[in-house]
Amino acid sequence: MMKKTLLFASLLMTVQMNFAQEWKPAGSRILTSWGEQVNVQKPHPEYPRPQLVRSNNWQNLNGLWKYAITAVDAKEIPTQWEGDILVPFAVESALSGVGKEVGKDKALWYNNSISLDKAVQKNKVLLHFGAVDWQCDVFVNKQLVGRHEGGFDPFTMDISAFLKKGTKQDIAIRVWDPTDDGPQPRGKQVNHPNGIWYTPVTGIWQTVWLESVPQSHIVSTKQTPQLDEGNLTFEAFVAVSQPGDQIKVKALDGNRVMQEQSGEPNHTFTIAIPNAEPWSPSNPKLYDLEVQLLRKGKVIDQVKSYFAMRKISMQKDKDGIQRLLLNNQFTFQYGPLDQGWWPDGLHTAPSDEALKFDVVKTKEMGFNMIRKHIKVEPARWYRHCDSIGMLVWQDMPSGDLGGNNWDMQPGKISGGDRDKTRSAISEQYYRKEWKAIMEVLHNFPSIVIWVPFNEAWGQFKTKEITEWTIANDPSRLVNSASGGNFMETGHMLDIHNYPDAAMPDPSLFGANQVLALGEFGGLGLPIEGHSWQQKDNWGYQSFKNKTELLDRYKRLIHDLNRLIPMGLSAAVYTQTTDVEVETNGLMTYDRKVMKMPESELKAIHKPLYDFLIKR
Repeated sequence: MMKKTLLFASLLMTVQMNFAQEWKPAGSRILTSWGEQVNVQKPHPEYPRPQLVRSNNWQNLNGLWKYAITAVDAKEIPTQWEGDILVPFAVESALSGVGKEVGKDKALWYNNSISLDKAVQKNKVLLHFGAVDWQCDVFVNKQLVGRHEGGFDPFTMDISAFLKKGTKQDIAIRVWDPTDDGPQPRGKQVNHPNGIWYTPVTGIWQTVWLESVPQSHIVSTKQTPQLDEGNLTFEAFVAVSQPGDQIKVKALDGNRVMQEQSGEPNHTFTIAIPNAEPWSPSNPKLYDLEVQLLRKGKVIDQVKSYFAMRKISMQKDKDGIQRLLLNNQFTFQYGPLDQGWWPDGLHTAPSDEALKFDVVKTKEMGFNMIRKHIKVEPARWYRHCDSIGMLVWQDMPSGDLGGNNWDMQPGKISGGDRDKTRSAISEQYYRKEWKAIMEVLHNFPSIVIWVPFNEAWGQFKTKEITEWTIANDPSRLVNSASGGNFMETGHMLDIHNYPDAAMPDPSLFGANQVLALGEFGGLGLPIEGHSWQQKDNWGYQSFKNKTELLDRYKRLIHDLNRLIPMGLSAAVYTQTTDVEVETNGLMTYDRKVMKMPESELKAIHKPLYDFLIKR
C-alpha cells in the first residue's frame, strides 16, 4: 500500500512539473517576485467573494485554459485552439503565457473542459466571473448561456439547465474588446500605449468560479452603518423567496453575539449595534455577520459577511470652511494615487499576497488613504483595506474621451463645452457599469468617497450624474470631478497641480465644498533593471538619485502641511508604483525597490495628521 501511495505521489509530482514546464511568461518585460513564482496549476486560489461567503460549495476554475484569436465575425466556437492561456490573466499580459493583442477586429475565445467537484454537483449551479473585459458571451456544452458587457463589474450566470449528466462539462467564452476604439469604460487602456496610457487588457482578468446554491438563496446583502444612531441597516436580496420566509442575522464580535435580529427577505430592517468601536485607519475594527434564510424554521441557505461602524461626513470649521470628517472628527486624508497595474499581470496582481502587499506598504509608509485610480479591484483588495485600515476613494473607470474642454482651474470657464455630448449607448454603458460598481462595493467600509469623473475624461451631464451618485449612496461623499471640470455640485472641490502642493482658494470655494488636492507630486526616478523600458521613461519632475528625490519630497510635504490650517482636507500623491513608462512611483513597477525608506516617509507624514480643527 505504501509503495502504491509513493508511486502515485511521484507520478503526480511529475505531471505537475511537466504541467508547469509547458507554460512560461510571455515576452521579456520585468516580472514581480510573485510573478516569478506564480501558481500555474491554481493561480489566485482564494475564495473570491469576502462579503458573501459560502465556503463549502464552490469550485475555482482558474488555471490553464485553451485559447484562440479569430476574426470578429466568427460566431461559432473554434474547433482548433492556438495554445494555453493562464486564467485569470489578460491575454496581453506576460502571465497569461500568450502576450498577444486582440483589438476591435478580432475576438478572443477560451475553452475549458472541466469535472464538477462534488461540492457543486447538487442544486442550482452558478458560474461567476470576477471581471471580463469587455463583451463576454458564455457557452456551456456548446449552448449560449448569455452575454455580459462591462469590464470592471462581476457577473453571474445560472448554468444549471445547460449541464450534461455526469461530471464532465465544457465551457467556452467569446470576448470582444474594442479598447479605445469604443465608448465603453476602459480606464487607462489604449491600443497604442504612451505616457499615462497603458497596454490593453482583453478577456478574463479576475477569478472564474462555480457555486452550488439552493433554489431559494441569498443573492447579496446590503449593510450600511449608522454610527450616530448605533444601528446597522440591513437587507438580504433573496431569489425565489416565499411568503413567510425570514432572514435571521447575527452580529458578532469574535465569538460573542452582539445582536440577533430577524426581518423579511428583500426588505430593509435595522440591527442595533450598541457601544460599537468605530472603524478608522488607526483602529480597523470589523464585526462579523451570520445570515440565514429560514422557511418554517428550517435553514434554507446561510452566508457569512462582515461590517464596520464608520461615518464619513463634512462640516464647517470655525472659519466657515467645509472639512472632511471621519467618525465626526477631522482627519486629514493623505494617500497615493494607486493605479493597480502590474508589469506581469497588467490589471491582475500575480497573487493575493501581491495584491495585499501594496496596501501593507502604503500603510507602512504612513499614508491613511488610497485613491483607486480609474480602475476597480477584485473584492479581496477592498477586504485587505478594510482589515489593514486604509481609507479608499473609488474612481469610476473612464471611457469615451474627447469632445469637451478641460478647465484645470476652478472658476475658469473657457469657450468650449465642459460637458461632453455622449451617444445614448455611451451614456448607457457608463450608467450601467457605475451603478453595478457602486452596488457590488457598497459593503466595504474602507470606501468613503465616490469619484464619477477625472480631468474631464468623458465627463458628461455632470450635475445629473453627481446627484444620481449621491442618491444611489447617501452614506458616502461624492467627489464629482477630480481635477475638473468643476461645476457647483458634489461634496468636494478637488484640483490637480504638478509637482507642487496647492489648494483651491478657501475664501472662494470653502463655504460649500470640501477642498482637496486630488493629484500632485509625480516625482520621477527610473531605477535601472526595474523599469518597463530602459529609456524614454518620464515623471512630472525627474531626479538622478534617491537622495535628490527624498529632499524634494520633503519640501513638498512641508508645503502641504502649511495648507491644512488654511482649509485643505485631503491630498493625493502621484503615485504608488511606476507604471509602464511612468517612473514617478514610490516603488518600482516590479515592487522590488522602495525609492524612499518606509520609516522615513512615515515620520515625514506624521505631522499631517496632527492638526485639529475648531468647530
